[in-house]
Amino acid sequence: MLTISGVHTFYGQIEALRGVDINVEEGEIVTLIGANGAGKSTLLMTICGNPQASHGSISFQGQDITRLPTYQIVRQGIAQSPEGRRIFPHMTVLENLQLGATAAPEEHFEDDVDRVFSLFPVLKERSDQRGGTLSGGEQQMLAIGRALMSRPKLLLLDEPSLGLAPKLVKEVFQRIRRVNQEEKVTVFLVEQNAYHALRLADRGYVMANGRILMTGTGQELLADEQIRSAYLEGGH
Repeated sequence: MLTISGVHTFYGQIEALRGVDINVEEGEIVTLIGANGAGKSTLLMTICGNPQASHGSISFQGQDITRLPTYQIVRQGIAQSPEGRRIFPHMTVLENLQLGATAAPEEHFEDDVDRVFSLFPVLKERSDQRGGTLSGGEQQMLAIGRALMSRPKLLLLDEPSLGLAPKLVKEVFQRIRRVNQEEKVTVFLVEQNAYHALRLADRGYVMANGRILMTGTGQELLADEQIRSAYLEGGH
């Protein structure tokens, strides 16, 4: 579904991605783990066209999207829930969802809202509440729900567990699995919480300094001693 081949991305003179190769197959949950500053968020933004790759190519369902503007990439069926959620705090939950639906056919709006409320019942209870008054976990659910309103084939998730209490982290990851299994949405997940991400994922990649260092199934990477030492606090 998504093929990233030899991608290099620069911020000015700084090379943030250095020849990245990643494949995401339809129906999978694929995770990318790595330390803060490794280039994970830059990769997701590059997929979405801002910034664009300086070298290499990105294809989605067989079409080259490397040079497409972001709005055209969204219309191809890619949506992102960004790091830090970035909901609109002065707008209600429903208004945030309406903004997410701008790339989807208008006739599906009510059905899509119902689907999001089924996945995240707390959002239905808070539909008239301003986004900025929600808890951190509720804001994360709203950010994911807003992305789903565009009816994506591929959902990009950037640090969905960031800043959440352990109980809420588990709940958010359960919802991500439901999105994949029940909504049939392919998921590419960027996470610092390697343990939860690798348990959830079919396959994983490890990034450092803008390069892919390792790849394998989620279980293979969980069991790898280097990964356990570097990202799982010695396996605990």
